[in-house]
Amino acid sequence: MKMKKLLVPVLSLSMLVPVIPMAAYAETAPMASMATVNTPAADLRAALDNLLSEHFVLAVTAMTKAYDGSPDAAAAYKALDQNALDMQPAIASLYGEAGGMEFERIFRAHNKYTDDVVKGLKANDPSAVKKAQDQIQGFVVEFAKFLATATGGKLPEQAAADVIRSHEKHVQDTFDSYVKGDLTGAYDTFRVGFNEMFAISKALATAITTQMPEKFANSKADTPAADLRSALNSLASEHFALSALEMPKQYEGSKDYNALIRAEAGNTVDFKAAVTSIYGIDGGNAFEKIWVGDHIHAQSDIVIATKNGDAAALAAAKQRISKFVTEFGAFLGTATGENLPTKGAQDALRAHEDQVQQTFDQYVAQNYDASYATFREGYKFMFGVGQALGGAIVTQNNAKFQIPMTTTPAPAPTPAGPVNMTKVWMKLNSNELKINDKAIMMDTAPFMSGDNTYIPLRYLSEGIGAEVMWNDATKEVGVKAGSSMLKFWIGKDFMEVNGVRQNIGAQVYINKDGRTVVPLRFITELLGWTVTWNEGDNSITLTQAMK
Repeated sequence: MKMKKLLVPVLSLSMLVPVIPMAAYAETAPMASMATVNTPAADLRAALDNLLSEHFVLAVTAMTKAYDGSPDAAAAYKALDQNALDMQPAIASLYGEAGGMEFERIFRAHNKYTDDVVKGLKANDPSAVKKAQDQIQGFVVEFAKFLATATGGKLPEQAAADVIRSHEKHVQDTFDSYVKGDLTGAYDTFRVGFNEMFAISKALATAITTQMPEKFANSKADTPAADLRSALNSLASEHFALSALEMPKQYEGSKDYNALIRAEAGNTVDFKAAVTSIYGIDGGNAFEKIWVGDHIHAQSDIVIATKNGDAAALAAAKQRISKFVTEFGAFLGTATGENLPTKGAQDALRAHEDQVQQTFDQYVAQNYDASYATFREGYKFMFGVGQALGGAIVTQNNAKFQIPMTTTPAPAPTPAGPVNMTKVWMKLNSNELKINDKAIMMDTAPFMSGDNTYIPLRYLSEGIGAEVMWNDATKEVGVKAGSSMLKFWIGKDFMEVNGVRQNIGAQVYINKDGRTVVPLRFITELLGWTVTWNEGDNSITLTQAMK
């Protein structure tokens, strides 16, 4: 069944977003006052979510496979290169053939630079490694200038350079940790870098739609409904990527197999938190029970049975997958009040599981090109989840996602300004804080404690316009940022975001200066800020596109 066509044609970039069976049921054409995940701007953002996050996954995979000399290394790099080629027509549809070709020239070349880093390292050639790393830094500058020029300054060049440099650092740090044998650290960094790509796509989509409002029917890329669609895209695609990477690793007995299992568990925790935020604790617990037993664990059992040549065990594990498809499809149908019909959900889940299985089977058969082609199809397929499930949730809870309409007559059109990027700079053991280059002297300073970097909560929060409240009786710190309410407790390693508990990795406490300090990890993972480290002077730069 085909999705209903949007009334306004969308540029070819949005055609890269997959259409899956359950998407047809998500929403009918909304009234003007209704919130919806189906807008040209949201489609653009989803397409960028897909391509940019896939680039990160394939870049890290290609580097580690090449370093290990894996038999599928060439196929991994070929898939990475094809990802860049797939972006070119989309860019050309926005900025013309010349713009598309220039994008391809810059972007494809930087894939080669990361490959050259691996080659230089394996050849024990420091000069070759340095040359490749210098070329990567040159790419950061050149690509940032390209994006700023293409968007007419709507994505400022410095902001673009900051996030691109941060992305390249996450790729390199993931690879470096892998080479050193810190596999848990490698996949922790992988997950941070992966999620960063969705913040980048939001900023870029916002810049493009601000630059070309008429081409996107004056729709916005940063609405609450678009945010939900993107968040579900992130969770679903990360699940697919980790599952499809883990199964061959388990089959081969690879050194990073257990670290991948741990990363998958982290994705499950995040998925459960998302479900809980919408459907409560009982809904989150029900999700976890179905998701893990006859799904994650069954995939592992499929690998074991395949490796042992145990046909009966393989059939039993696949039967558990079928049970998961039935039960989880019913769960989604019930949870959404059949705004996402059970059958539509089950059909899509079955297709997803088939793609995971086929990716693995083709790997086992040593048909590596086919395995990566199926991986890319399966990865792309997951971006229908945000559209279909997100659409059902928005339909079910529409008032929560609506943007208040104004009756004030619109002013005469004026050139749109740049995307508002907030930039925060601080330095370890320094009292200086800069917010958009405005300097503030704090009475405390960021510092390292063990493996955690701590930053002062009040100065950061008030600097970006948030309101900070303190409850001495409960030792609770509240931060009201826009429509969000964050709560922390002294001595606790968790927080609440709009009533949903989230682990922040280390305890919040009051430092020697009497200030509440929180681990930097909470900024990067829970609030969507991009972090750039300068190892030369131990400074930290945080950036985020602000509404």
